[in-house]
Amino acid sequence: MPVFPDGFLWGAATSSYQVEGAVSADGRGPSIWDTFCKLPGKIAGGDTGDAACDHYNRCHADVDIMAGLGLQAYRFSIAWPRVLPEGVGAVNEAGLDFYDRLVDALLAKGITPYPTLYHWDLPQALEDAFGGWPSREIVPAFVHYADVVSRRLGDRVHNWMTLNEPWVSAFLGYSTGFHAPGANDPALGVQASHHLLLAHGQAAPALRANGGAQTRVGIALDLHWVDAATDSEADRAAAYRQDGIQNRWFLDPVFKGAYPEDIVEMYRREIGTEPDIHDGDMAAIAAPIDFLGINYYFRNVVKADESVPVVKMRAVKPEGEYTEMGWEVHPESLYKLLVHLKEAYNPPALYITENGAAFTDRASPEGQVSDPRRAAYLRAHFAASHRAIAAGAPLRGYFVWSLMDNFEWSFGYSKRFGIVYVDFETQQRIVKQSGAWYAEVIKQNGFDHE
Repeated sequence: MPVFPDGFLWGAATSSYQVEGAVSADGRGPSIWDTFCKLPGKIAGGDTGDAACDHYNRCHADVDIMAGLGLQAYRFSIAWPRVLPEGVGAVNEAGLDFYDRLVDALLAKGITPYPTLYHWDLPQALEDAFGGWPSREIVPAFVHYADVVSRRLGDRVHNWMTLNEPWVSAFLGYSTGFHAPGANDPALGVQASHHLLLAHGQAAPALRANGGAQTRVGIALDLHWVDAATDSEADRAAAYRQDGIQNRWFLDPVFKGAYPEDIVEMYRREIGTEPDIHDGDMAAIAAPIDFLGINYYFRNVVKADESVPVVKMRAVKPEGEYTEMGWEVHPESLYKLLVHLKEAYNPPALYITENGAAFTDRASPEGQVSDPRRAAYLRAHFAASHRAIAAGAPLRGYFVWSLMDNFEWSFGYSKRFGIVYVDFETQQRIVKQSGAWYAEVIKQNGFDHE
């Protein structure tokens, strides 16, 4: 049986807009996702996060479920518009009180809180005021928000993530319009990516100042191993380009203090823009972090294609197993990614901050949910991670995505990632077969191969 190192941390993850609901309760202001969900055709089924999993009102019962699973840590995100309805200015004490209660409930059950400050739900007021992340004005607003939250929670919260998947926020939010706020201008995405990273870098000192010597700060990036579709020179160049767009664009500034020059040149050439970098920006972004969070779901396989604007390549789908999201199940690429990160960037510590799979789940008349494919998916990725640790990757913990079925962004409620089933009509929770299996993994700090 593969056994993980002593002290390895087992957890699960959610995000505020996906689970909390209560979007207008107790003074919360609207976020860009509240606005985006109301645009016709943007969300499958016309769904919204208005109710989600009602975690705002059910958090103590949900913490009891976590404790029943034996979770050692819980990664959640804080809703900026719940704390600062206008993004800046007056603090909504009732909003902060919710996170106070959540943190205290977790600690009472021996579960370590790992909050993320930004998981995509920007206050709509800041999008309206100056256009959100493409504007440099967002950076001091985020630093102020980080200061407000960590002043309240920093005495009990010692592990912070500044951002979740800034690639998604920047490029799906501002370049393609697939996510909120729905802008469709590649130049805006490039600028947004820089301001997200700068916000991360400038917020870290506030988090450390308000939390003392125990405070650890990281960032969660969505990273993909990239393979070329063939061994041709053009396809290998396309794979390196995709790695630059998805991975190096964020890893290089954080760990090396510079954007990858090949991608800067591509953006200059193809869309006539590059990051607007001021003196001191890159030093702030590259200030040392305590850990890197990795959100891994699938690999990218790409082929050169000159007809595709800007990136000159397209994704291909190899034969294999796929989840309900259309994502390839490829745990070997997680192993390769973890080892590569150690060799290329030497991070002080790594955590898998998201990994999981969407499959079609149904509750039986007896109130059980059998999901053997999800348990098999997790087992294979745990095994790949165990191998990576043996190869020297400094992996310290694993947060399964997701604790419970929730609002899956543009897919609405049509995709289920949870190890806990949620009946969205009644808000009943049922621990799935995969959740019970994961509880045994945690108990043993390892798992059987079969």
